[in-house]
Amino acid sequence: MSTLTVKAFGAESTTADLKEMTIERRATTPKDVEIEILYCGVCHSDLHTARNDWGGSLYPVVPGHEIVGRITSVGSDVSKFKVGDLAAVGCMVDSCGHCDSCKEDLEQYCLNGFTGTYNGKDKHLGGHTFGGYSQKVVVDEHFVLSVPENLDLAAVAPLLCAGITTWSPLRHWNVGPNSKVAVVGLGGLGHMAIKLAKGLGADVTLFSRTPGKTEDAKQLGADHVVISTDDSQMDTVKGKFDLIIDTVPYEHDINPYMQTLTLNGTLVLVGFVGEFSETEVSTRPMIFQRRSVAGSLIGGIAETQELLDFCGKHNIVSDIELIKMQDINEAYERMIKSDVKYRFVIDMQSL
Repeated sequence: MSTLTVKAFGAESTTADLKEMTIERRATTPKDVEIEILYCGVCHSDLHTARNDWGGSLYPVVPGHEIVGRITSVGSDVSKFKVGDLAAVGCMVDSCGHCDSCKEDLEQYCLNGFTGTYNGKDKHLGGHTFGGYSQKVVVDEHFVLSVPENLDLAAVAPLLCAGITTWSPLRHWNVGPNSKVAVVGLGGLGHMAIKLAKGLGADVTLFSRTPGKTEDAKQLGADHVVISTDDSQMDTVKGKFDLIIDTVPYEHDINPYMQTLTLNGTLVLVGFVGEFSETEVSTRPMIFQRRSVAGSLIGGIAETQELLDFCGKHNIVSDIELIKMQDINEAYERMIKSDVKYRFVIDMQSL
């Protein structure tokens, strides 16, 4: 298979800073779309993969799965896109296409495993996939998304991960104008959960451990802020919420939030991946009020397109800080300290 060489930014090892390198992309096959990358969001998953925090990272690692750009080439069988179109790529670039999940437009739950935009198995060139910290990407048209022309392109990028990660549970649990939704954690995921839940017409509450985020939450669209460390405030919202979206990325106690769910209410975890090894989760509030604890990944391709179309209609994008590619190592250190409101996005022209 013929290839093209493109510039990228990546890590050569677990302890190495990200630096400029070159990678190989496949030339467009009949079903492929080639995209010049204009902006790429920075996700916590990028950092964890670059540093092998979760194990299994393949080096060199080129992160980035919040990709927005413009199409520069299309294969002969491509029907959905043309050269010059705005396009986006999220966390997946392939799946088996024939399992029950894929047939239901739930490629993120592919029973044979989806192919991640980076650090996945490259079915075309062998080796592993490289992400959006690069000049170009070549992707099967099924996994390419259309971007509304009216939106700020840089601020669209985080919708491809932070946005769809919170949109998918909002849609699955049928959030609408009569819903009461709470969000735990005000970061990249949390700020999108507030914006999207509000866009769907829900009454939205932020749970915060300290009062310092109240003003920011209200500006993002939250109707209420409840200080979760204040027992008297927590008492006022017992049995209130139909859905709680928990975006906290580390182990924490979810028991206090369970009491605030309605009958049949659900707390869905979208931020923490791992085991609750230190905190026991009580089944009492679940059993006596038929409450649930659930998990949710990103969304499928159809659902991600639905999100982008919704955001185009309602002019919803992420709050971002634009950086140069050369500043990515500093951005990673700031991300660890939660020193960003609320998502870094790389201007890929700097590469």
